[in-house]
Amino acid sequence: MKKLAVGESDFKEIISGNYYYVDKTLFIKDIIDRGDKIILIPRPRRFGKTLNITMLKYFYDCCPKISSLSPPSPGINQPGSDNTFKNLFACLAIKDAGPEYTDKMGQYPVIFLTFKDIKELDWETCFFKIKQLIQKEYSRHYYLLESKKLLPHELDYFKRIINLEGNKGDYESSLEYLLIFLNRYYGKQVVILIDEYDAPIHAGFNNGYYDEIISFTRNFLSGGLKDTGQYLEKSVLTGILRIAKESVFSGLNNLGVFTLLAEEFDDKFGFTENEVEKMLKDFNLSHMYDQVQQWYNGYTFGKETIYNPWSIINFLASESKEPQPYWVNTSDNQLVETLLTKEGKELKKELEQLIQGESVEKAIEENIVLKDVLIRENLLWSFLLMGGYLKQSAKRRDEAAGKVYYSLAIPNKEVRITYTGIIDRYFTAKIENEKLEIMLKSLVEGDVELFEEMLQKVVTVVFSYHDFGDEPEKVYHALVAGMLTWITNTHEIKSNRESGYGRYDIMILPRDPARIGYIIEFKKTRKNETVEAAAASALKQIEDKKYETELLEKGITNIKKLAIVFSGKDVFVKE
Repeated sequence: MKKLAVGESDFKEIISGNYYYVDKTLFIKDIIDRGDKIILIPRPRRFGKTLNITMLKYFYDCCPKISSLSPPSPGINQPGSDNTFKNLFACLAIKDAGPEYTDKMGQYPVIFLTFKDIKELDWETCFFKIKQLIQKEYSRHYYLLESKKLLPHELDYFKRIINLEGNKGDYESSLEYLLIFLNRYYGKQVVILIDEYDAPIHAGFNNGYYDEIISFTRNFLSGGLKDTGQYLEKSVLTGILRIAKESVFSGLNNLGVFTLLAEEFDDKFGFTENEVEKMLKDFNLSHMYDQVQQWYNGYTFGKETIYNPWSIINFLASESKEPQPYWVNTSDNQLVETLLTKEGKELKKELEQLIQGESVEKAIEENIVLKDVLIRENLLWSFLLMGGYLKQSAKRRDEAAGKVYYSLAIPNKEVRITYTGIIDRYFTAKIENEKLEIMLKSLVEGDVELFEEMLQKVVTVVFSYHDFGDEPEKVYHALVAGMLTWITNTHEIKSNRESGYGRYDIMILPRDPARIGYIIEFKKTRKNETVEAAAASALKQIEDKKYETELLEKGITNIKKLAIVFSGKDVFVKE
């Protein structure tokens, strides 16, 4: 039984290391068959993007052994030499696809860049990491400096890149120049492979340098991919989202984009049902198919039902063989969290529908302008779908509105756990705000009984017994006074002021004298004291001190006098 490559995403390491591999090499055939020069394939994280794009690298590359800063030995990796990784594909499906495909093996110089680990907190660090990434790929082709194929100013440029001495413009042009250099050296068109192109864009959006990274990425990609057909054999990019063309891919008219809504490549990322059945059989776990299906399948890519490959592999590799939420524990959800936490009660209700197994119908956009996500509510659903948090079905096109609607549902048990966590973690504040709205409305409208009920719910969530200290009256006083600030547009809130013959705790003065005014006194039950006795004492104090004087002077005659009595976290309101 072969070992499982948990956490390994390099094709060569998996094949040469004799790891268990689900054969996706016909992805190469699909790429070659596509007429598009440039292909973008967005898929959720951990669905095999890096594995597939490194597979393309080893398939195409005619110069795989060049990886150091030293020039290669004479005769190695010269045009026409056979130093390729053909042996990696000897027992895989692409070998039998026909000579129109296998003849392309090891025949092209390759530029390979992966941005998956560039998720920095500031633009300066992000740009430095990008410079290092480009430096590494230029270093892999160090032999160009010894080739006499570069002009003097091109040699100077190459050295600036290698030495990290170039300016921003140099690095923005680096993809285009390396493409030209390799084409000139080999006399062949070049393959460009870019993995997780949008990882720095997400980081820039989350951390405040979105404009800088968008500008760099647009110039970098346009330089290498726009109007370079004479140099370019094929380019394949992966990411999570299809960033709108006007943001990044401006001017690329030969770009083919295939999101998870497209039928193209629908079985090449993630595991199909047949593949999962075979894996379970190979690991003597066929009896667990139903559980695995409930936990990890349910995604819909094109017309295929797809299982989460990261979770399947981790499940098979686990000692316990008990299904767990593996995928959700690897996530950087900051962007999704930002969108979720800015929404309100309506979104909470829709998420609760989803958790209960129901679906919601939403318009989905495949093109995303990230700067719009905070102002366009519908983009949240596109993010959740493209990010692997929802599955789609029942497509409906509204020709009049120019929108496409999908029925959206949670794909499996693993992701349902994610949503439960989202509600617990990110909607606690929203839920309490909803309670607060009800509580304050009941107070304004004079429903003291409902006010008491909602105040108890808020206190139960907000307070620990350790919060009260030696002066619990002050703690409750501060809590209620703070919550009352929400109605200051219609009411004046006063605290610890003199009126009549004493100093009240809280007074609520409506700006409209016809509405209800309040006097509130807080009391804690003493040892062996009943709630009723404490309430009576508080109300008597209000009456004896004539706290209503200030309200009456302002023409407010509809006055309620409340005693808020508490014992630990138990709250009682008496009128």
